[in-house]
Amino acid sequence: MSLKEKILQLVQLPGWEFEQDAAVTGLNDNEASDEEKGLVGSTLGIWGADKVIEIQKKYIENHPHHIPLLFMLDVIHGHKTVMPCPLGQGASFDPELARRGAEVQAREAAAEGVHVTFSPMGDLVRDARWGRVVESTGEDPYLNGKMVAAMVKGYQGDDLKDNDHVASCVKHFAAYGAVVAGRDYNNVELSEHTLRDQYLPAYAEGIKAGARLVMTSFNTLNGIPSSGNKWLMRDVLRGEMDFDGVLISDWAAIAEMENWGFAENLKEAADLAMKAGVDIDMCTEAYGRNLESLVNEGRIKMELLDEAVLRVLTLKNDLGLFEDPYRGASVLRAKEECLSAKNREVARDAVRKSLVLLKNEYNALPLVEKKIAFIGPYAEEKELHSSWAISCDANDTVTIKKAAKEFYDGSDTRIKTARGCLSASDGDETMRGTYSLSDEKKQNKKLFEKAMEVAEWADEIVFCLGENIGQSGESTSKTDIRLPKPQMNLFKKICKEYRNEKTIVTLIFTGRPLDLEKIPEKSDALMICFRPGTEGGHGIIDVLSGNYSPSGKLSMSFPYSVAQAPISYNSFSTGRPKPANGGSAFTTRYLDCPNEARYPFGYGLTYSNFKMSEINISKAAMYKEDETDSIKASVTIRNIGFHEATETVQLYIRDLAGSRVRPVKELKGFEKVTLLPGESREVSFEIKEDMLRFWTIENKFDSETGKFKAFIGFDSTTENGSIFELK
Repeated sequence: MSLKEKILQLVQLPGWEFEQDAAVTGLNDNEASDEEKGLVGSTLGIWGADKVIEIQKKYIENHPHHIPLLFMLDVIHGHKTVMPCPLGQGASFDPELARRGAEVQAREAAAEGVHVTFSPMGDLVRDARWGRVVESTGEDPYLNGKMVAAMVKGYQGDDLKDNDHVASCVKHFAAYGAVVAGRDYNNVELSEHTLRDQYLPAYAEGIKAGARLVMTSFNTLNGIPSSGNKWLMRDVLRGEMDFDGVLISDWAAIAEMENWGFAENLKEAADLAMKAGVDIDMCTEAYGRNLESLVNEGRIKMELLDEAVLRVLTLKNDLGLFEDPYRGASVLRAKEECLSAKNREVARDAVRKSLVLLKNEYNALPLVEKKIAFIGPYAEEKELHSSWAISCDANDTVTIKKAAKEFYDGSDTRIKTARGCLSASDGDETMRGTYSLSDEKKQNKKLFEKAMEVAEWADEIVFCLGENIGQSGESTSKTDIRLPKPQMNLFKKICKEYRNEKTIVTLIFTGRPLDLEKIPEKSDALMICFRPGTEGGHGIIDVLSGNYSPSGKLSMSFPYSVAQAPISYNSFSTGRPKPANGGSAFTTRYLDCPNEARYPFGYGLTYSNFKMSEINISKAAMYKEDETDSIKASVTIRNIGFHEATETVQLYIRDLAGSRVRPVKELKGFEKVTLLPGESREVSFEIKEDMLRFWTIENKFDSETGKFKAFIGFDSTTENGSIFELK
């Protein structure tokens, strides 16, 4: 291969350079030359078997070595059949469910010619202001690691040459979820021990699971943009984590090193990125128009370039593209696979298991055999996916209205719906210019009058409220995480009229934790539905009707106020912790808000009630030098309610004194248990030495002898614990 041919294997062009209708997922002011279009190694944003086959055929025929083109796409939580958003999947506490969902996404995307998905996102998130929390599975490194690994396995299968699978790209390396002020594309300030203990583990689990690609993040870390961070990419990622796959930049991240003031120009940015180990430059001119001169000047060694090219070609070979450059993609195969009954059933099951019941007073749920009004923008909304389900069609979505009509035999004597208001105000950035203020008022007035009629008719009112689809996702950071004003006004007015007369159930559709204001206290039941996807309506009605008991647990804490962000259960204590009881002056506290989350990590109710025994520890100590030694921690749980239900039993551990301050609790295990009324079962966890390791004062992962406390409970606030010792 010539030098130019090698270099262009490391360049990715946006899909619109090949196909006019390609998805737009970034910014680009450049236009590729015919030579670049004929030699680049990859493109993104294109799907559809007919399009991919046509582009690939022409590309291979004209390429001097007939090397196939890689087609990549953001298949984040669904292609045509959309699963719940990753934050919702995290709430399932069910890695196997995430694996099955990723398999569906891979089959559908592969049938339409996609080779690589930019998923899963391993970013740990604790700040609800950041719009991209919708793409994460939450605030805990252990849970995130389990979910990321499961998704990688689902996407890739056992053999990447299997045409039903695609290559997986773990992103965004590293610590993008910790951006300052929760604002996209911003700086990150983290100590190394927090980075290593909390933020890196989930990426590492994805790499252990075999992810073939990793994507660099947009942020800086220690003042260095990730795409030029040689320590992060070569020492940590490739050295410590032993990653030997393809490292790709995020969209324009290499060129943006110039904006950061880290590189003087694109040529210097290309030099820094190549030396840091970035193999593919996504959608800029940095590599394509600068690497040749850098090699000729001796600034980039040919061996370094060849390593990167070999990694890209190896990925193409492992995908089987040299044997079949279309990987079996066909219009017929896509028609049979996309939105198939079996795929929809996986999505429906995922919805049922992701829903989190936060309140259920007076057994308001399941809904009883009465007249039910579904009121709010989400009662009839088709866009139940997130802004990152870019290849789906909202018309394929099962709405709440459709599912309710199906369940109740289409009877208007049982079910009525009303939007009640617009989904957001024109004052919101995502809605600005959609309609004039006067039109907004007129529409809301008309919609509200209809909603009041429906509310008057009903025995039970189910509010269907939430963020507009454009209010979560990339570049949607917010300082106000309350529901849109038109929806809160609707909620308050109807509650004022009917709160004491009718059952009030509230469903919240969101891609982030919200400040729920007065909604919990004015609702008899409250359930978080996240962005549930294609089968959202069916899955939600399955649970509301009582056919399935909710089992979801929050994978990210819901705060009382945005001012608490960032917030997480696994925080450090302080020298002056606020006491549980008694005076709290001169302790760490807010004057106007609790320290803790309104709804903590791991919290979620079922339609039944469970009782847990005190924790039992098999012995008081184990020995560090004995690799086979362990302690068994166990409890007995009993279903004391009247419904079959699934509860998630959670193990937490606290290191009572370490060479660095340790979190108050850390999730170390969980098990889902389904019990009939009156049934009981013992649940046990094995505690091993490696579960006690952290980044010590000596800058290595190790455990330290001393006392620990194991907790087992139904959420992260559990105090059901017992002390043991590592000797």
